[in-house]
Amino acid sequence: MSTEDTSGSEPSGGPSALVSLLYLFAFLGVVFLVSAAGGAVTATSVGDWYQTLSKPPLTPAPWVFPVVWNFLYFLMAISAWLVWRTTGSFDRSGLPLAIFGAQLSLNLAWSIVFFGLQNPPLAAAEIVFLDLAILGTVVAFAKYSRLAALLLLPYLAWALFAAYLTVGIAVLNR
Repeated sequence: MSTEDTSGSEPSGGPSALVSLLYLFAFLGVVFLVSAAGGAVTATSVGDWYQTLSKPPLTPAPWVFPVVWNFLYFLMAISAWLVWRTTGSFDRSGLPLAIFGAQLSLNLAWSIVFFGLQNPPLAAAEIVFLDLAILGTVVAFAKYSRLAALLLLPYLAWALFAAYLTVGIAVLNR
């Protein structure tokens, strides 16, 4: 059952509008910091090593990845903020936000393993854990905010697609 307030008013004793806005920017900052770190690792080999790999059917054009990922990172930050805002504190939203942090760490780890270490087989194994962590985050968030959970579904879908691409690259480049 969702404890999300659908009346439009703040929860009793909840954060003020200014505090809520500051936390929104903090969530955006943390998520996009992870995005930038992953992008920096990706940049080390996307222009050379990655170009030499055989890729599976349905691999998108290179420009698609940053567009999609930036949109998904934005949705991730909004989703986490909604859970925090619904509970009004980190004490009450600690577990779902910890799961969120774990999946965010696994997201960065995938970039490190795939692009940094240039190890598609290990990245294929790692992305299974990422996908499970995203699913766990969706389930945990749904208990606090249906909207927060729904905002993560495009991310889950893209990560499952990324798993297909990763496994495909691992198999095609043995």
